[in-house]
Amino acid sequence: MQSMKKRIFGIETEYGLLVKDNNGGDFRLNPMEIANKIKNHIFSKNLGVLDKHYRANDEPPGNGGFLLNGGRLYLDMGHLEYASPECSNLVDLITFDRAGDSLIQEAVEELGWDNNISIIKNNVDLETNATFGCHENYLVGRNFPFDERENLKLLSSFLTTRLIYCGAGRIGSCNPHPFQDWDGVSPQEVLDEQIDFQISQRADHIPNEFYRWVQYNRAIVNTRDEPLADPSKYRRIHLLVGDSTMSEFATAMKMGTTTLMLEIMQLGVAKREWILADSVKAMRSISRDQEFKWNVTLASGASSTALELQHDILETCKKHLAGTNQETDWILENWESVLNDLSKGPEAVLGRVDWASKYWMLNEFKNEENLDWHDPWLKSLDLEYHNLNKESGLFWGLEASGDGYRKTTDPAVDHAKRNPPRGTRAQGRGELIKKLIAQHSHIPYLIDWIGFRLSETGEPFLMLDPFISYKEDIIERLKQFETSYSPQTDRENSDVPFRGTKKNKSYE
Repeated sequence: MQSMKKRIFGIETEYGLLVKDNNGGDFRLNPMEIANKIKNHIFSKNLGVLDKHYRANDEPPGNGGFLLNGGRLYLDMGHLEYASPECSNLVDLITFDRAGDSLIQEAVEELGWDNNISIIKNNVDLETNATFGCHENYLVGRNFPFDERENLKLLSSFLTTRLIYCGAGRIGSCNPHPFQDWDGVSPQEVLDEQIDFQISQRADHIPNEFYRWVQYNRAIVNTRDEPLADPSKYRRIHLLVGDSTMSEFATAMKMGTTTLMLEIMQLGVAKREWILADSVKAMRSISRDQEFKWNVTLASGASSTALELQHDILETCKKHLAGTNQETDWILENWESVLNDLSKGPEAVLGRVDWASKYWMLNEFKNEENLDWHDPWLKSLDLEYHNLNKESGLFWGLEASGDGYRKTTDPAVDHAKRNPPRGTRAQGRGELIKKLIAQHSHIPYLIDWIGFRLSETGEPFLMLDPFISYKEDIIERLKQFETSYSPQTDRENSDVPFRGTKKNKSYE
């Protein structure tokens, strides 16, 4: 079985929104209204085009749209959500992920709301324990062994143990059994242990190892088969178990190591002995381990640690993938470096690993002020670590001091807010959006990840291969459209309303 030589990544981010106490001021908007106005402000700057059609019952026209950079901005269950365009390398991926952060924070400041609200790039509301996601997307070949239970368990074991370097960290915990009342036990009867700090924000919210749907009954491995590409050639691995990460290094390692794990699975060299006895319990145990020992039990009954298991996976990846390309070698080198440093304690990975950086910051402050871990002051600083505002967000201090590792540059991030990445179909989609903004905003259009249609009666233009830009083909299609389109004829020949199809959420 051959590994894919090229890669396609994508990240979706759901943002938290904190409305500050304005001491009786006149700022009266609720979070839903704020999110909607931020979204509309971004599109009003001609940075994208809003949908003119229903994508689903909960996504009416105007709920979101595609951006000049090929990505997508929309509202999802009250949250602002940004889906990056399809990216072919880690540098692009992190750059376009940050571009989404920057677009939203820029809108907040332009609206004059930076003293009224904060946009929080995390995954849990510390007051209500509601969770919101960061979804990862990886393109694999259709022959990827995804339907074999042992392979799913292998992937699950990897995702469970990678928490040690890509968790975002949080104070406290929530009831880890959201569906226990289904077994006749009231949630109020379930006594949860007191947890000061854990390394993952999502661990408490993942009750299943495998499941198809993304809401309510979340799983470590999402089994939905929605390739958003030619289904005969490709499959999309859609993961919702990970935390949103502020550190560029953490994001690169989260996505990069997972890609290598998928590649050795596709090569058939991943080892069955890595399978855990219970990945869900192990994930919660790893996240909640106050001593950072991260002990796990393997399916064989043997004892190990998350660190040892990750080292073994790394060695297998080195054996079979080293020398493939420069990016792969960078992942392998830094994977080994972070695993070695994690054994020395949180301070050794300061600025690279989010949970460790946050733990060090909060612990220092807690000791200085003689606070308890659950003091409201400390919880507020937990949220501030994820604040997108560079004037107040705690993470940005690490970058400013040189402790935060960067793979991007500020000019590259600014460029990515208005331009798509090269080498994927996002490039063609960005060209389409640019032309629609400049010349054709008055015409009906329907745009999705896999193609588009112009006018009520136009033929669909399919973009089934994410590795092809389609730019020249789209330019030619637009030229033909300019010479032939007639609004009156379009209306006369249209038998059905111009509506979208079933919801297809992204490289989303």
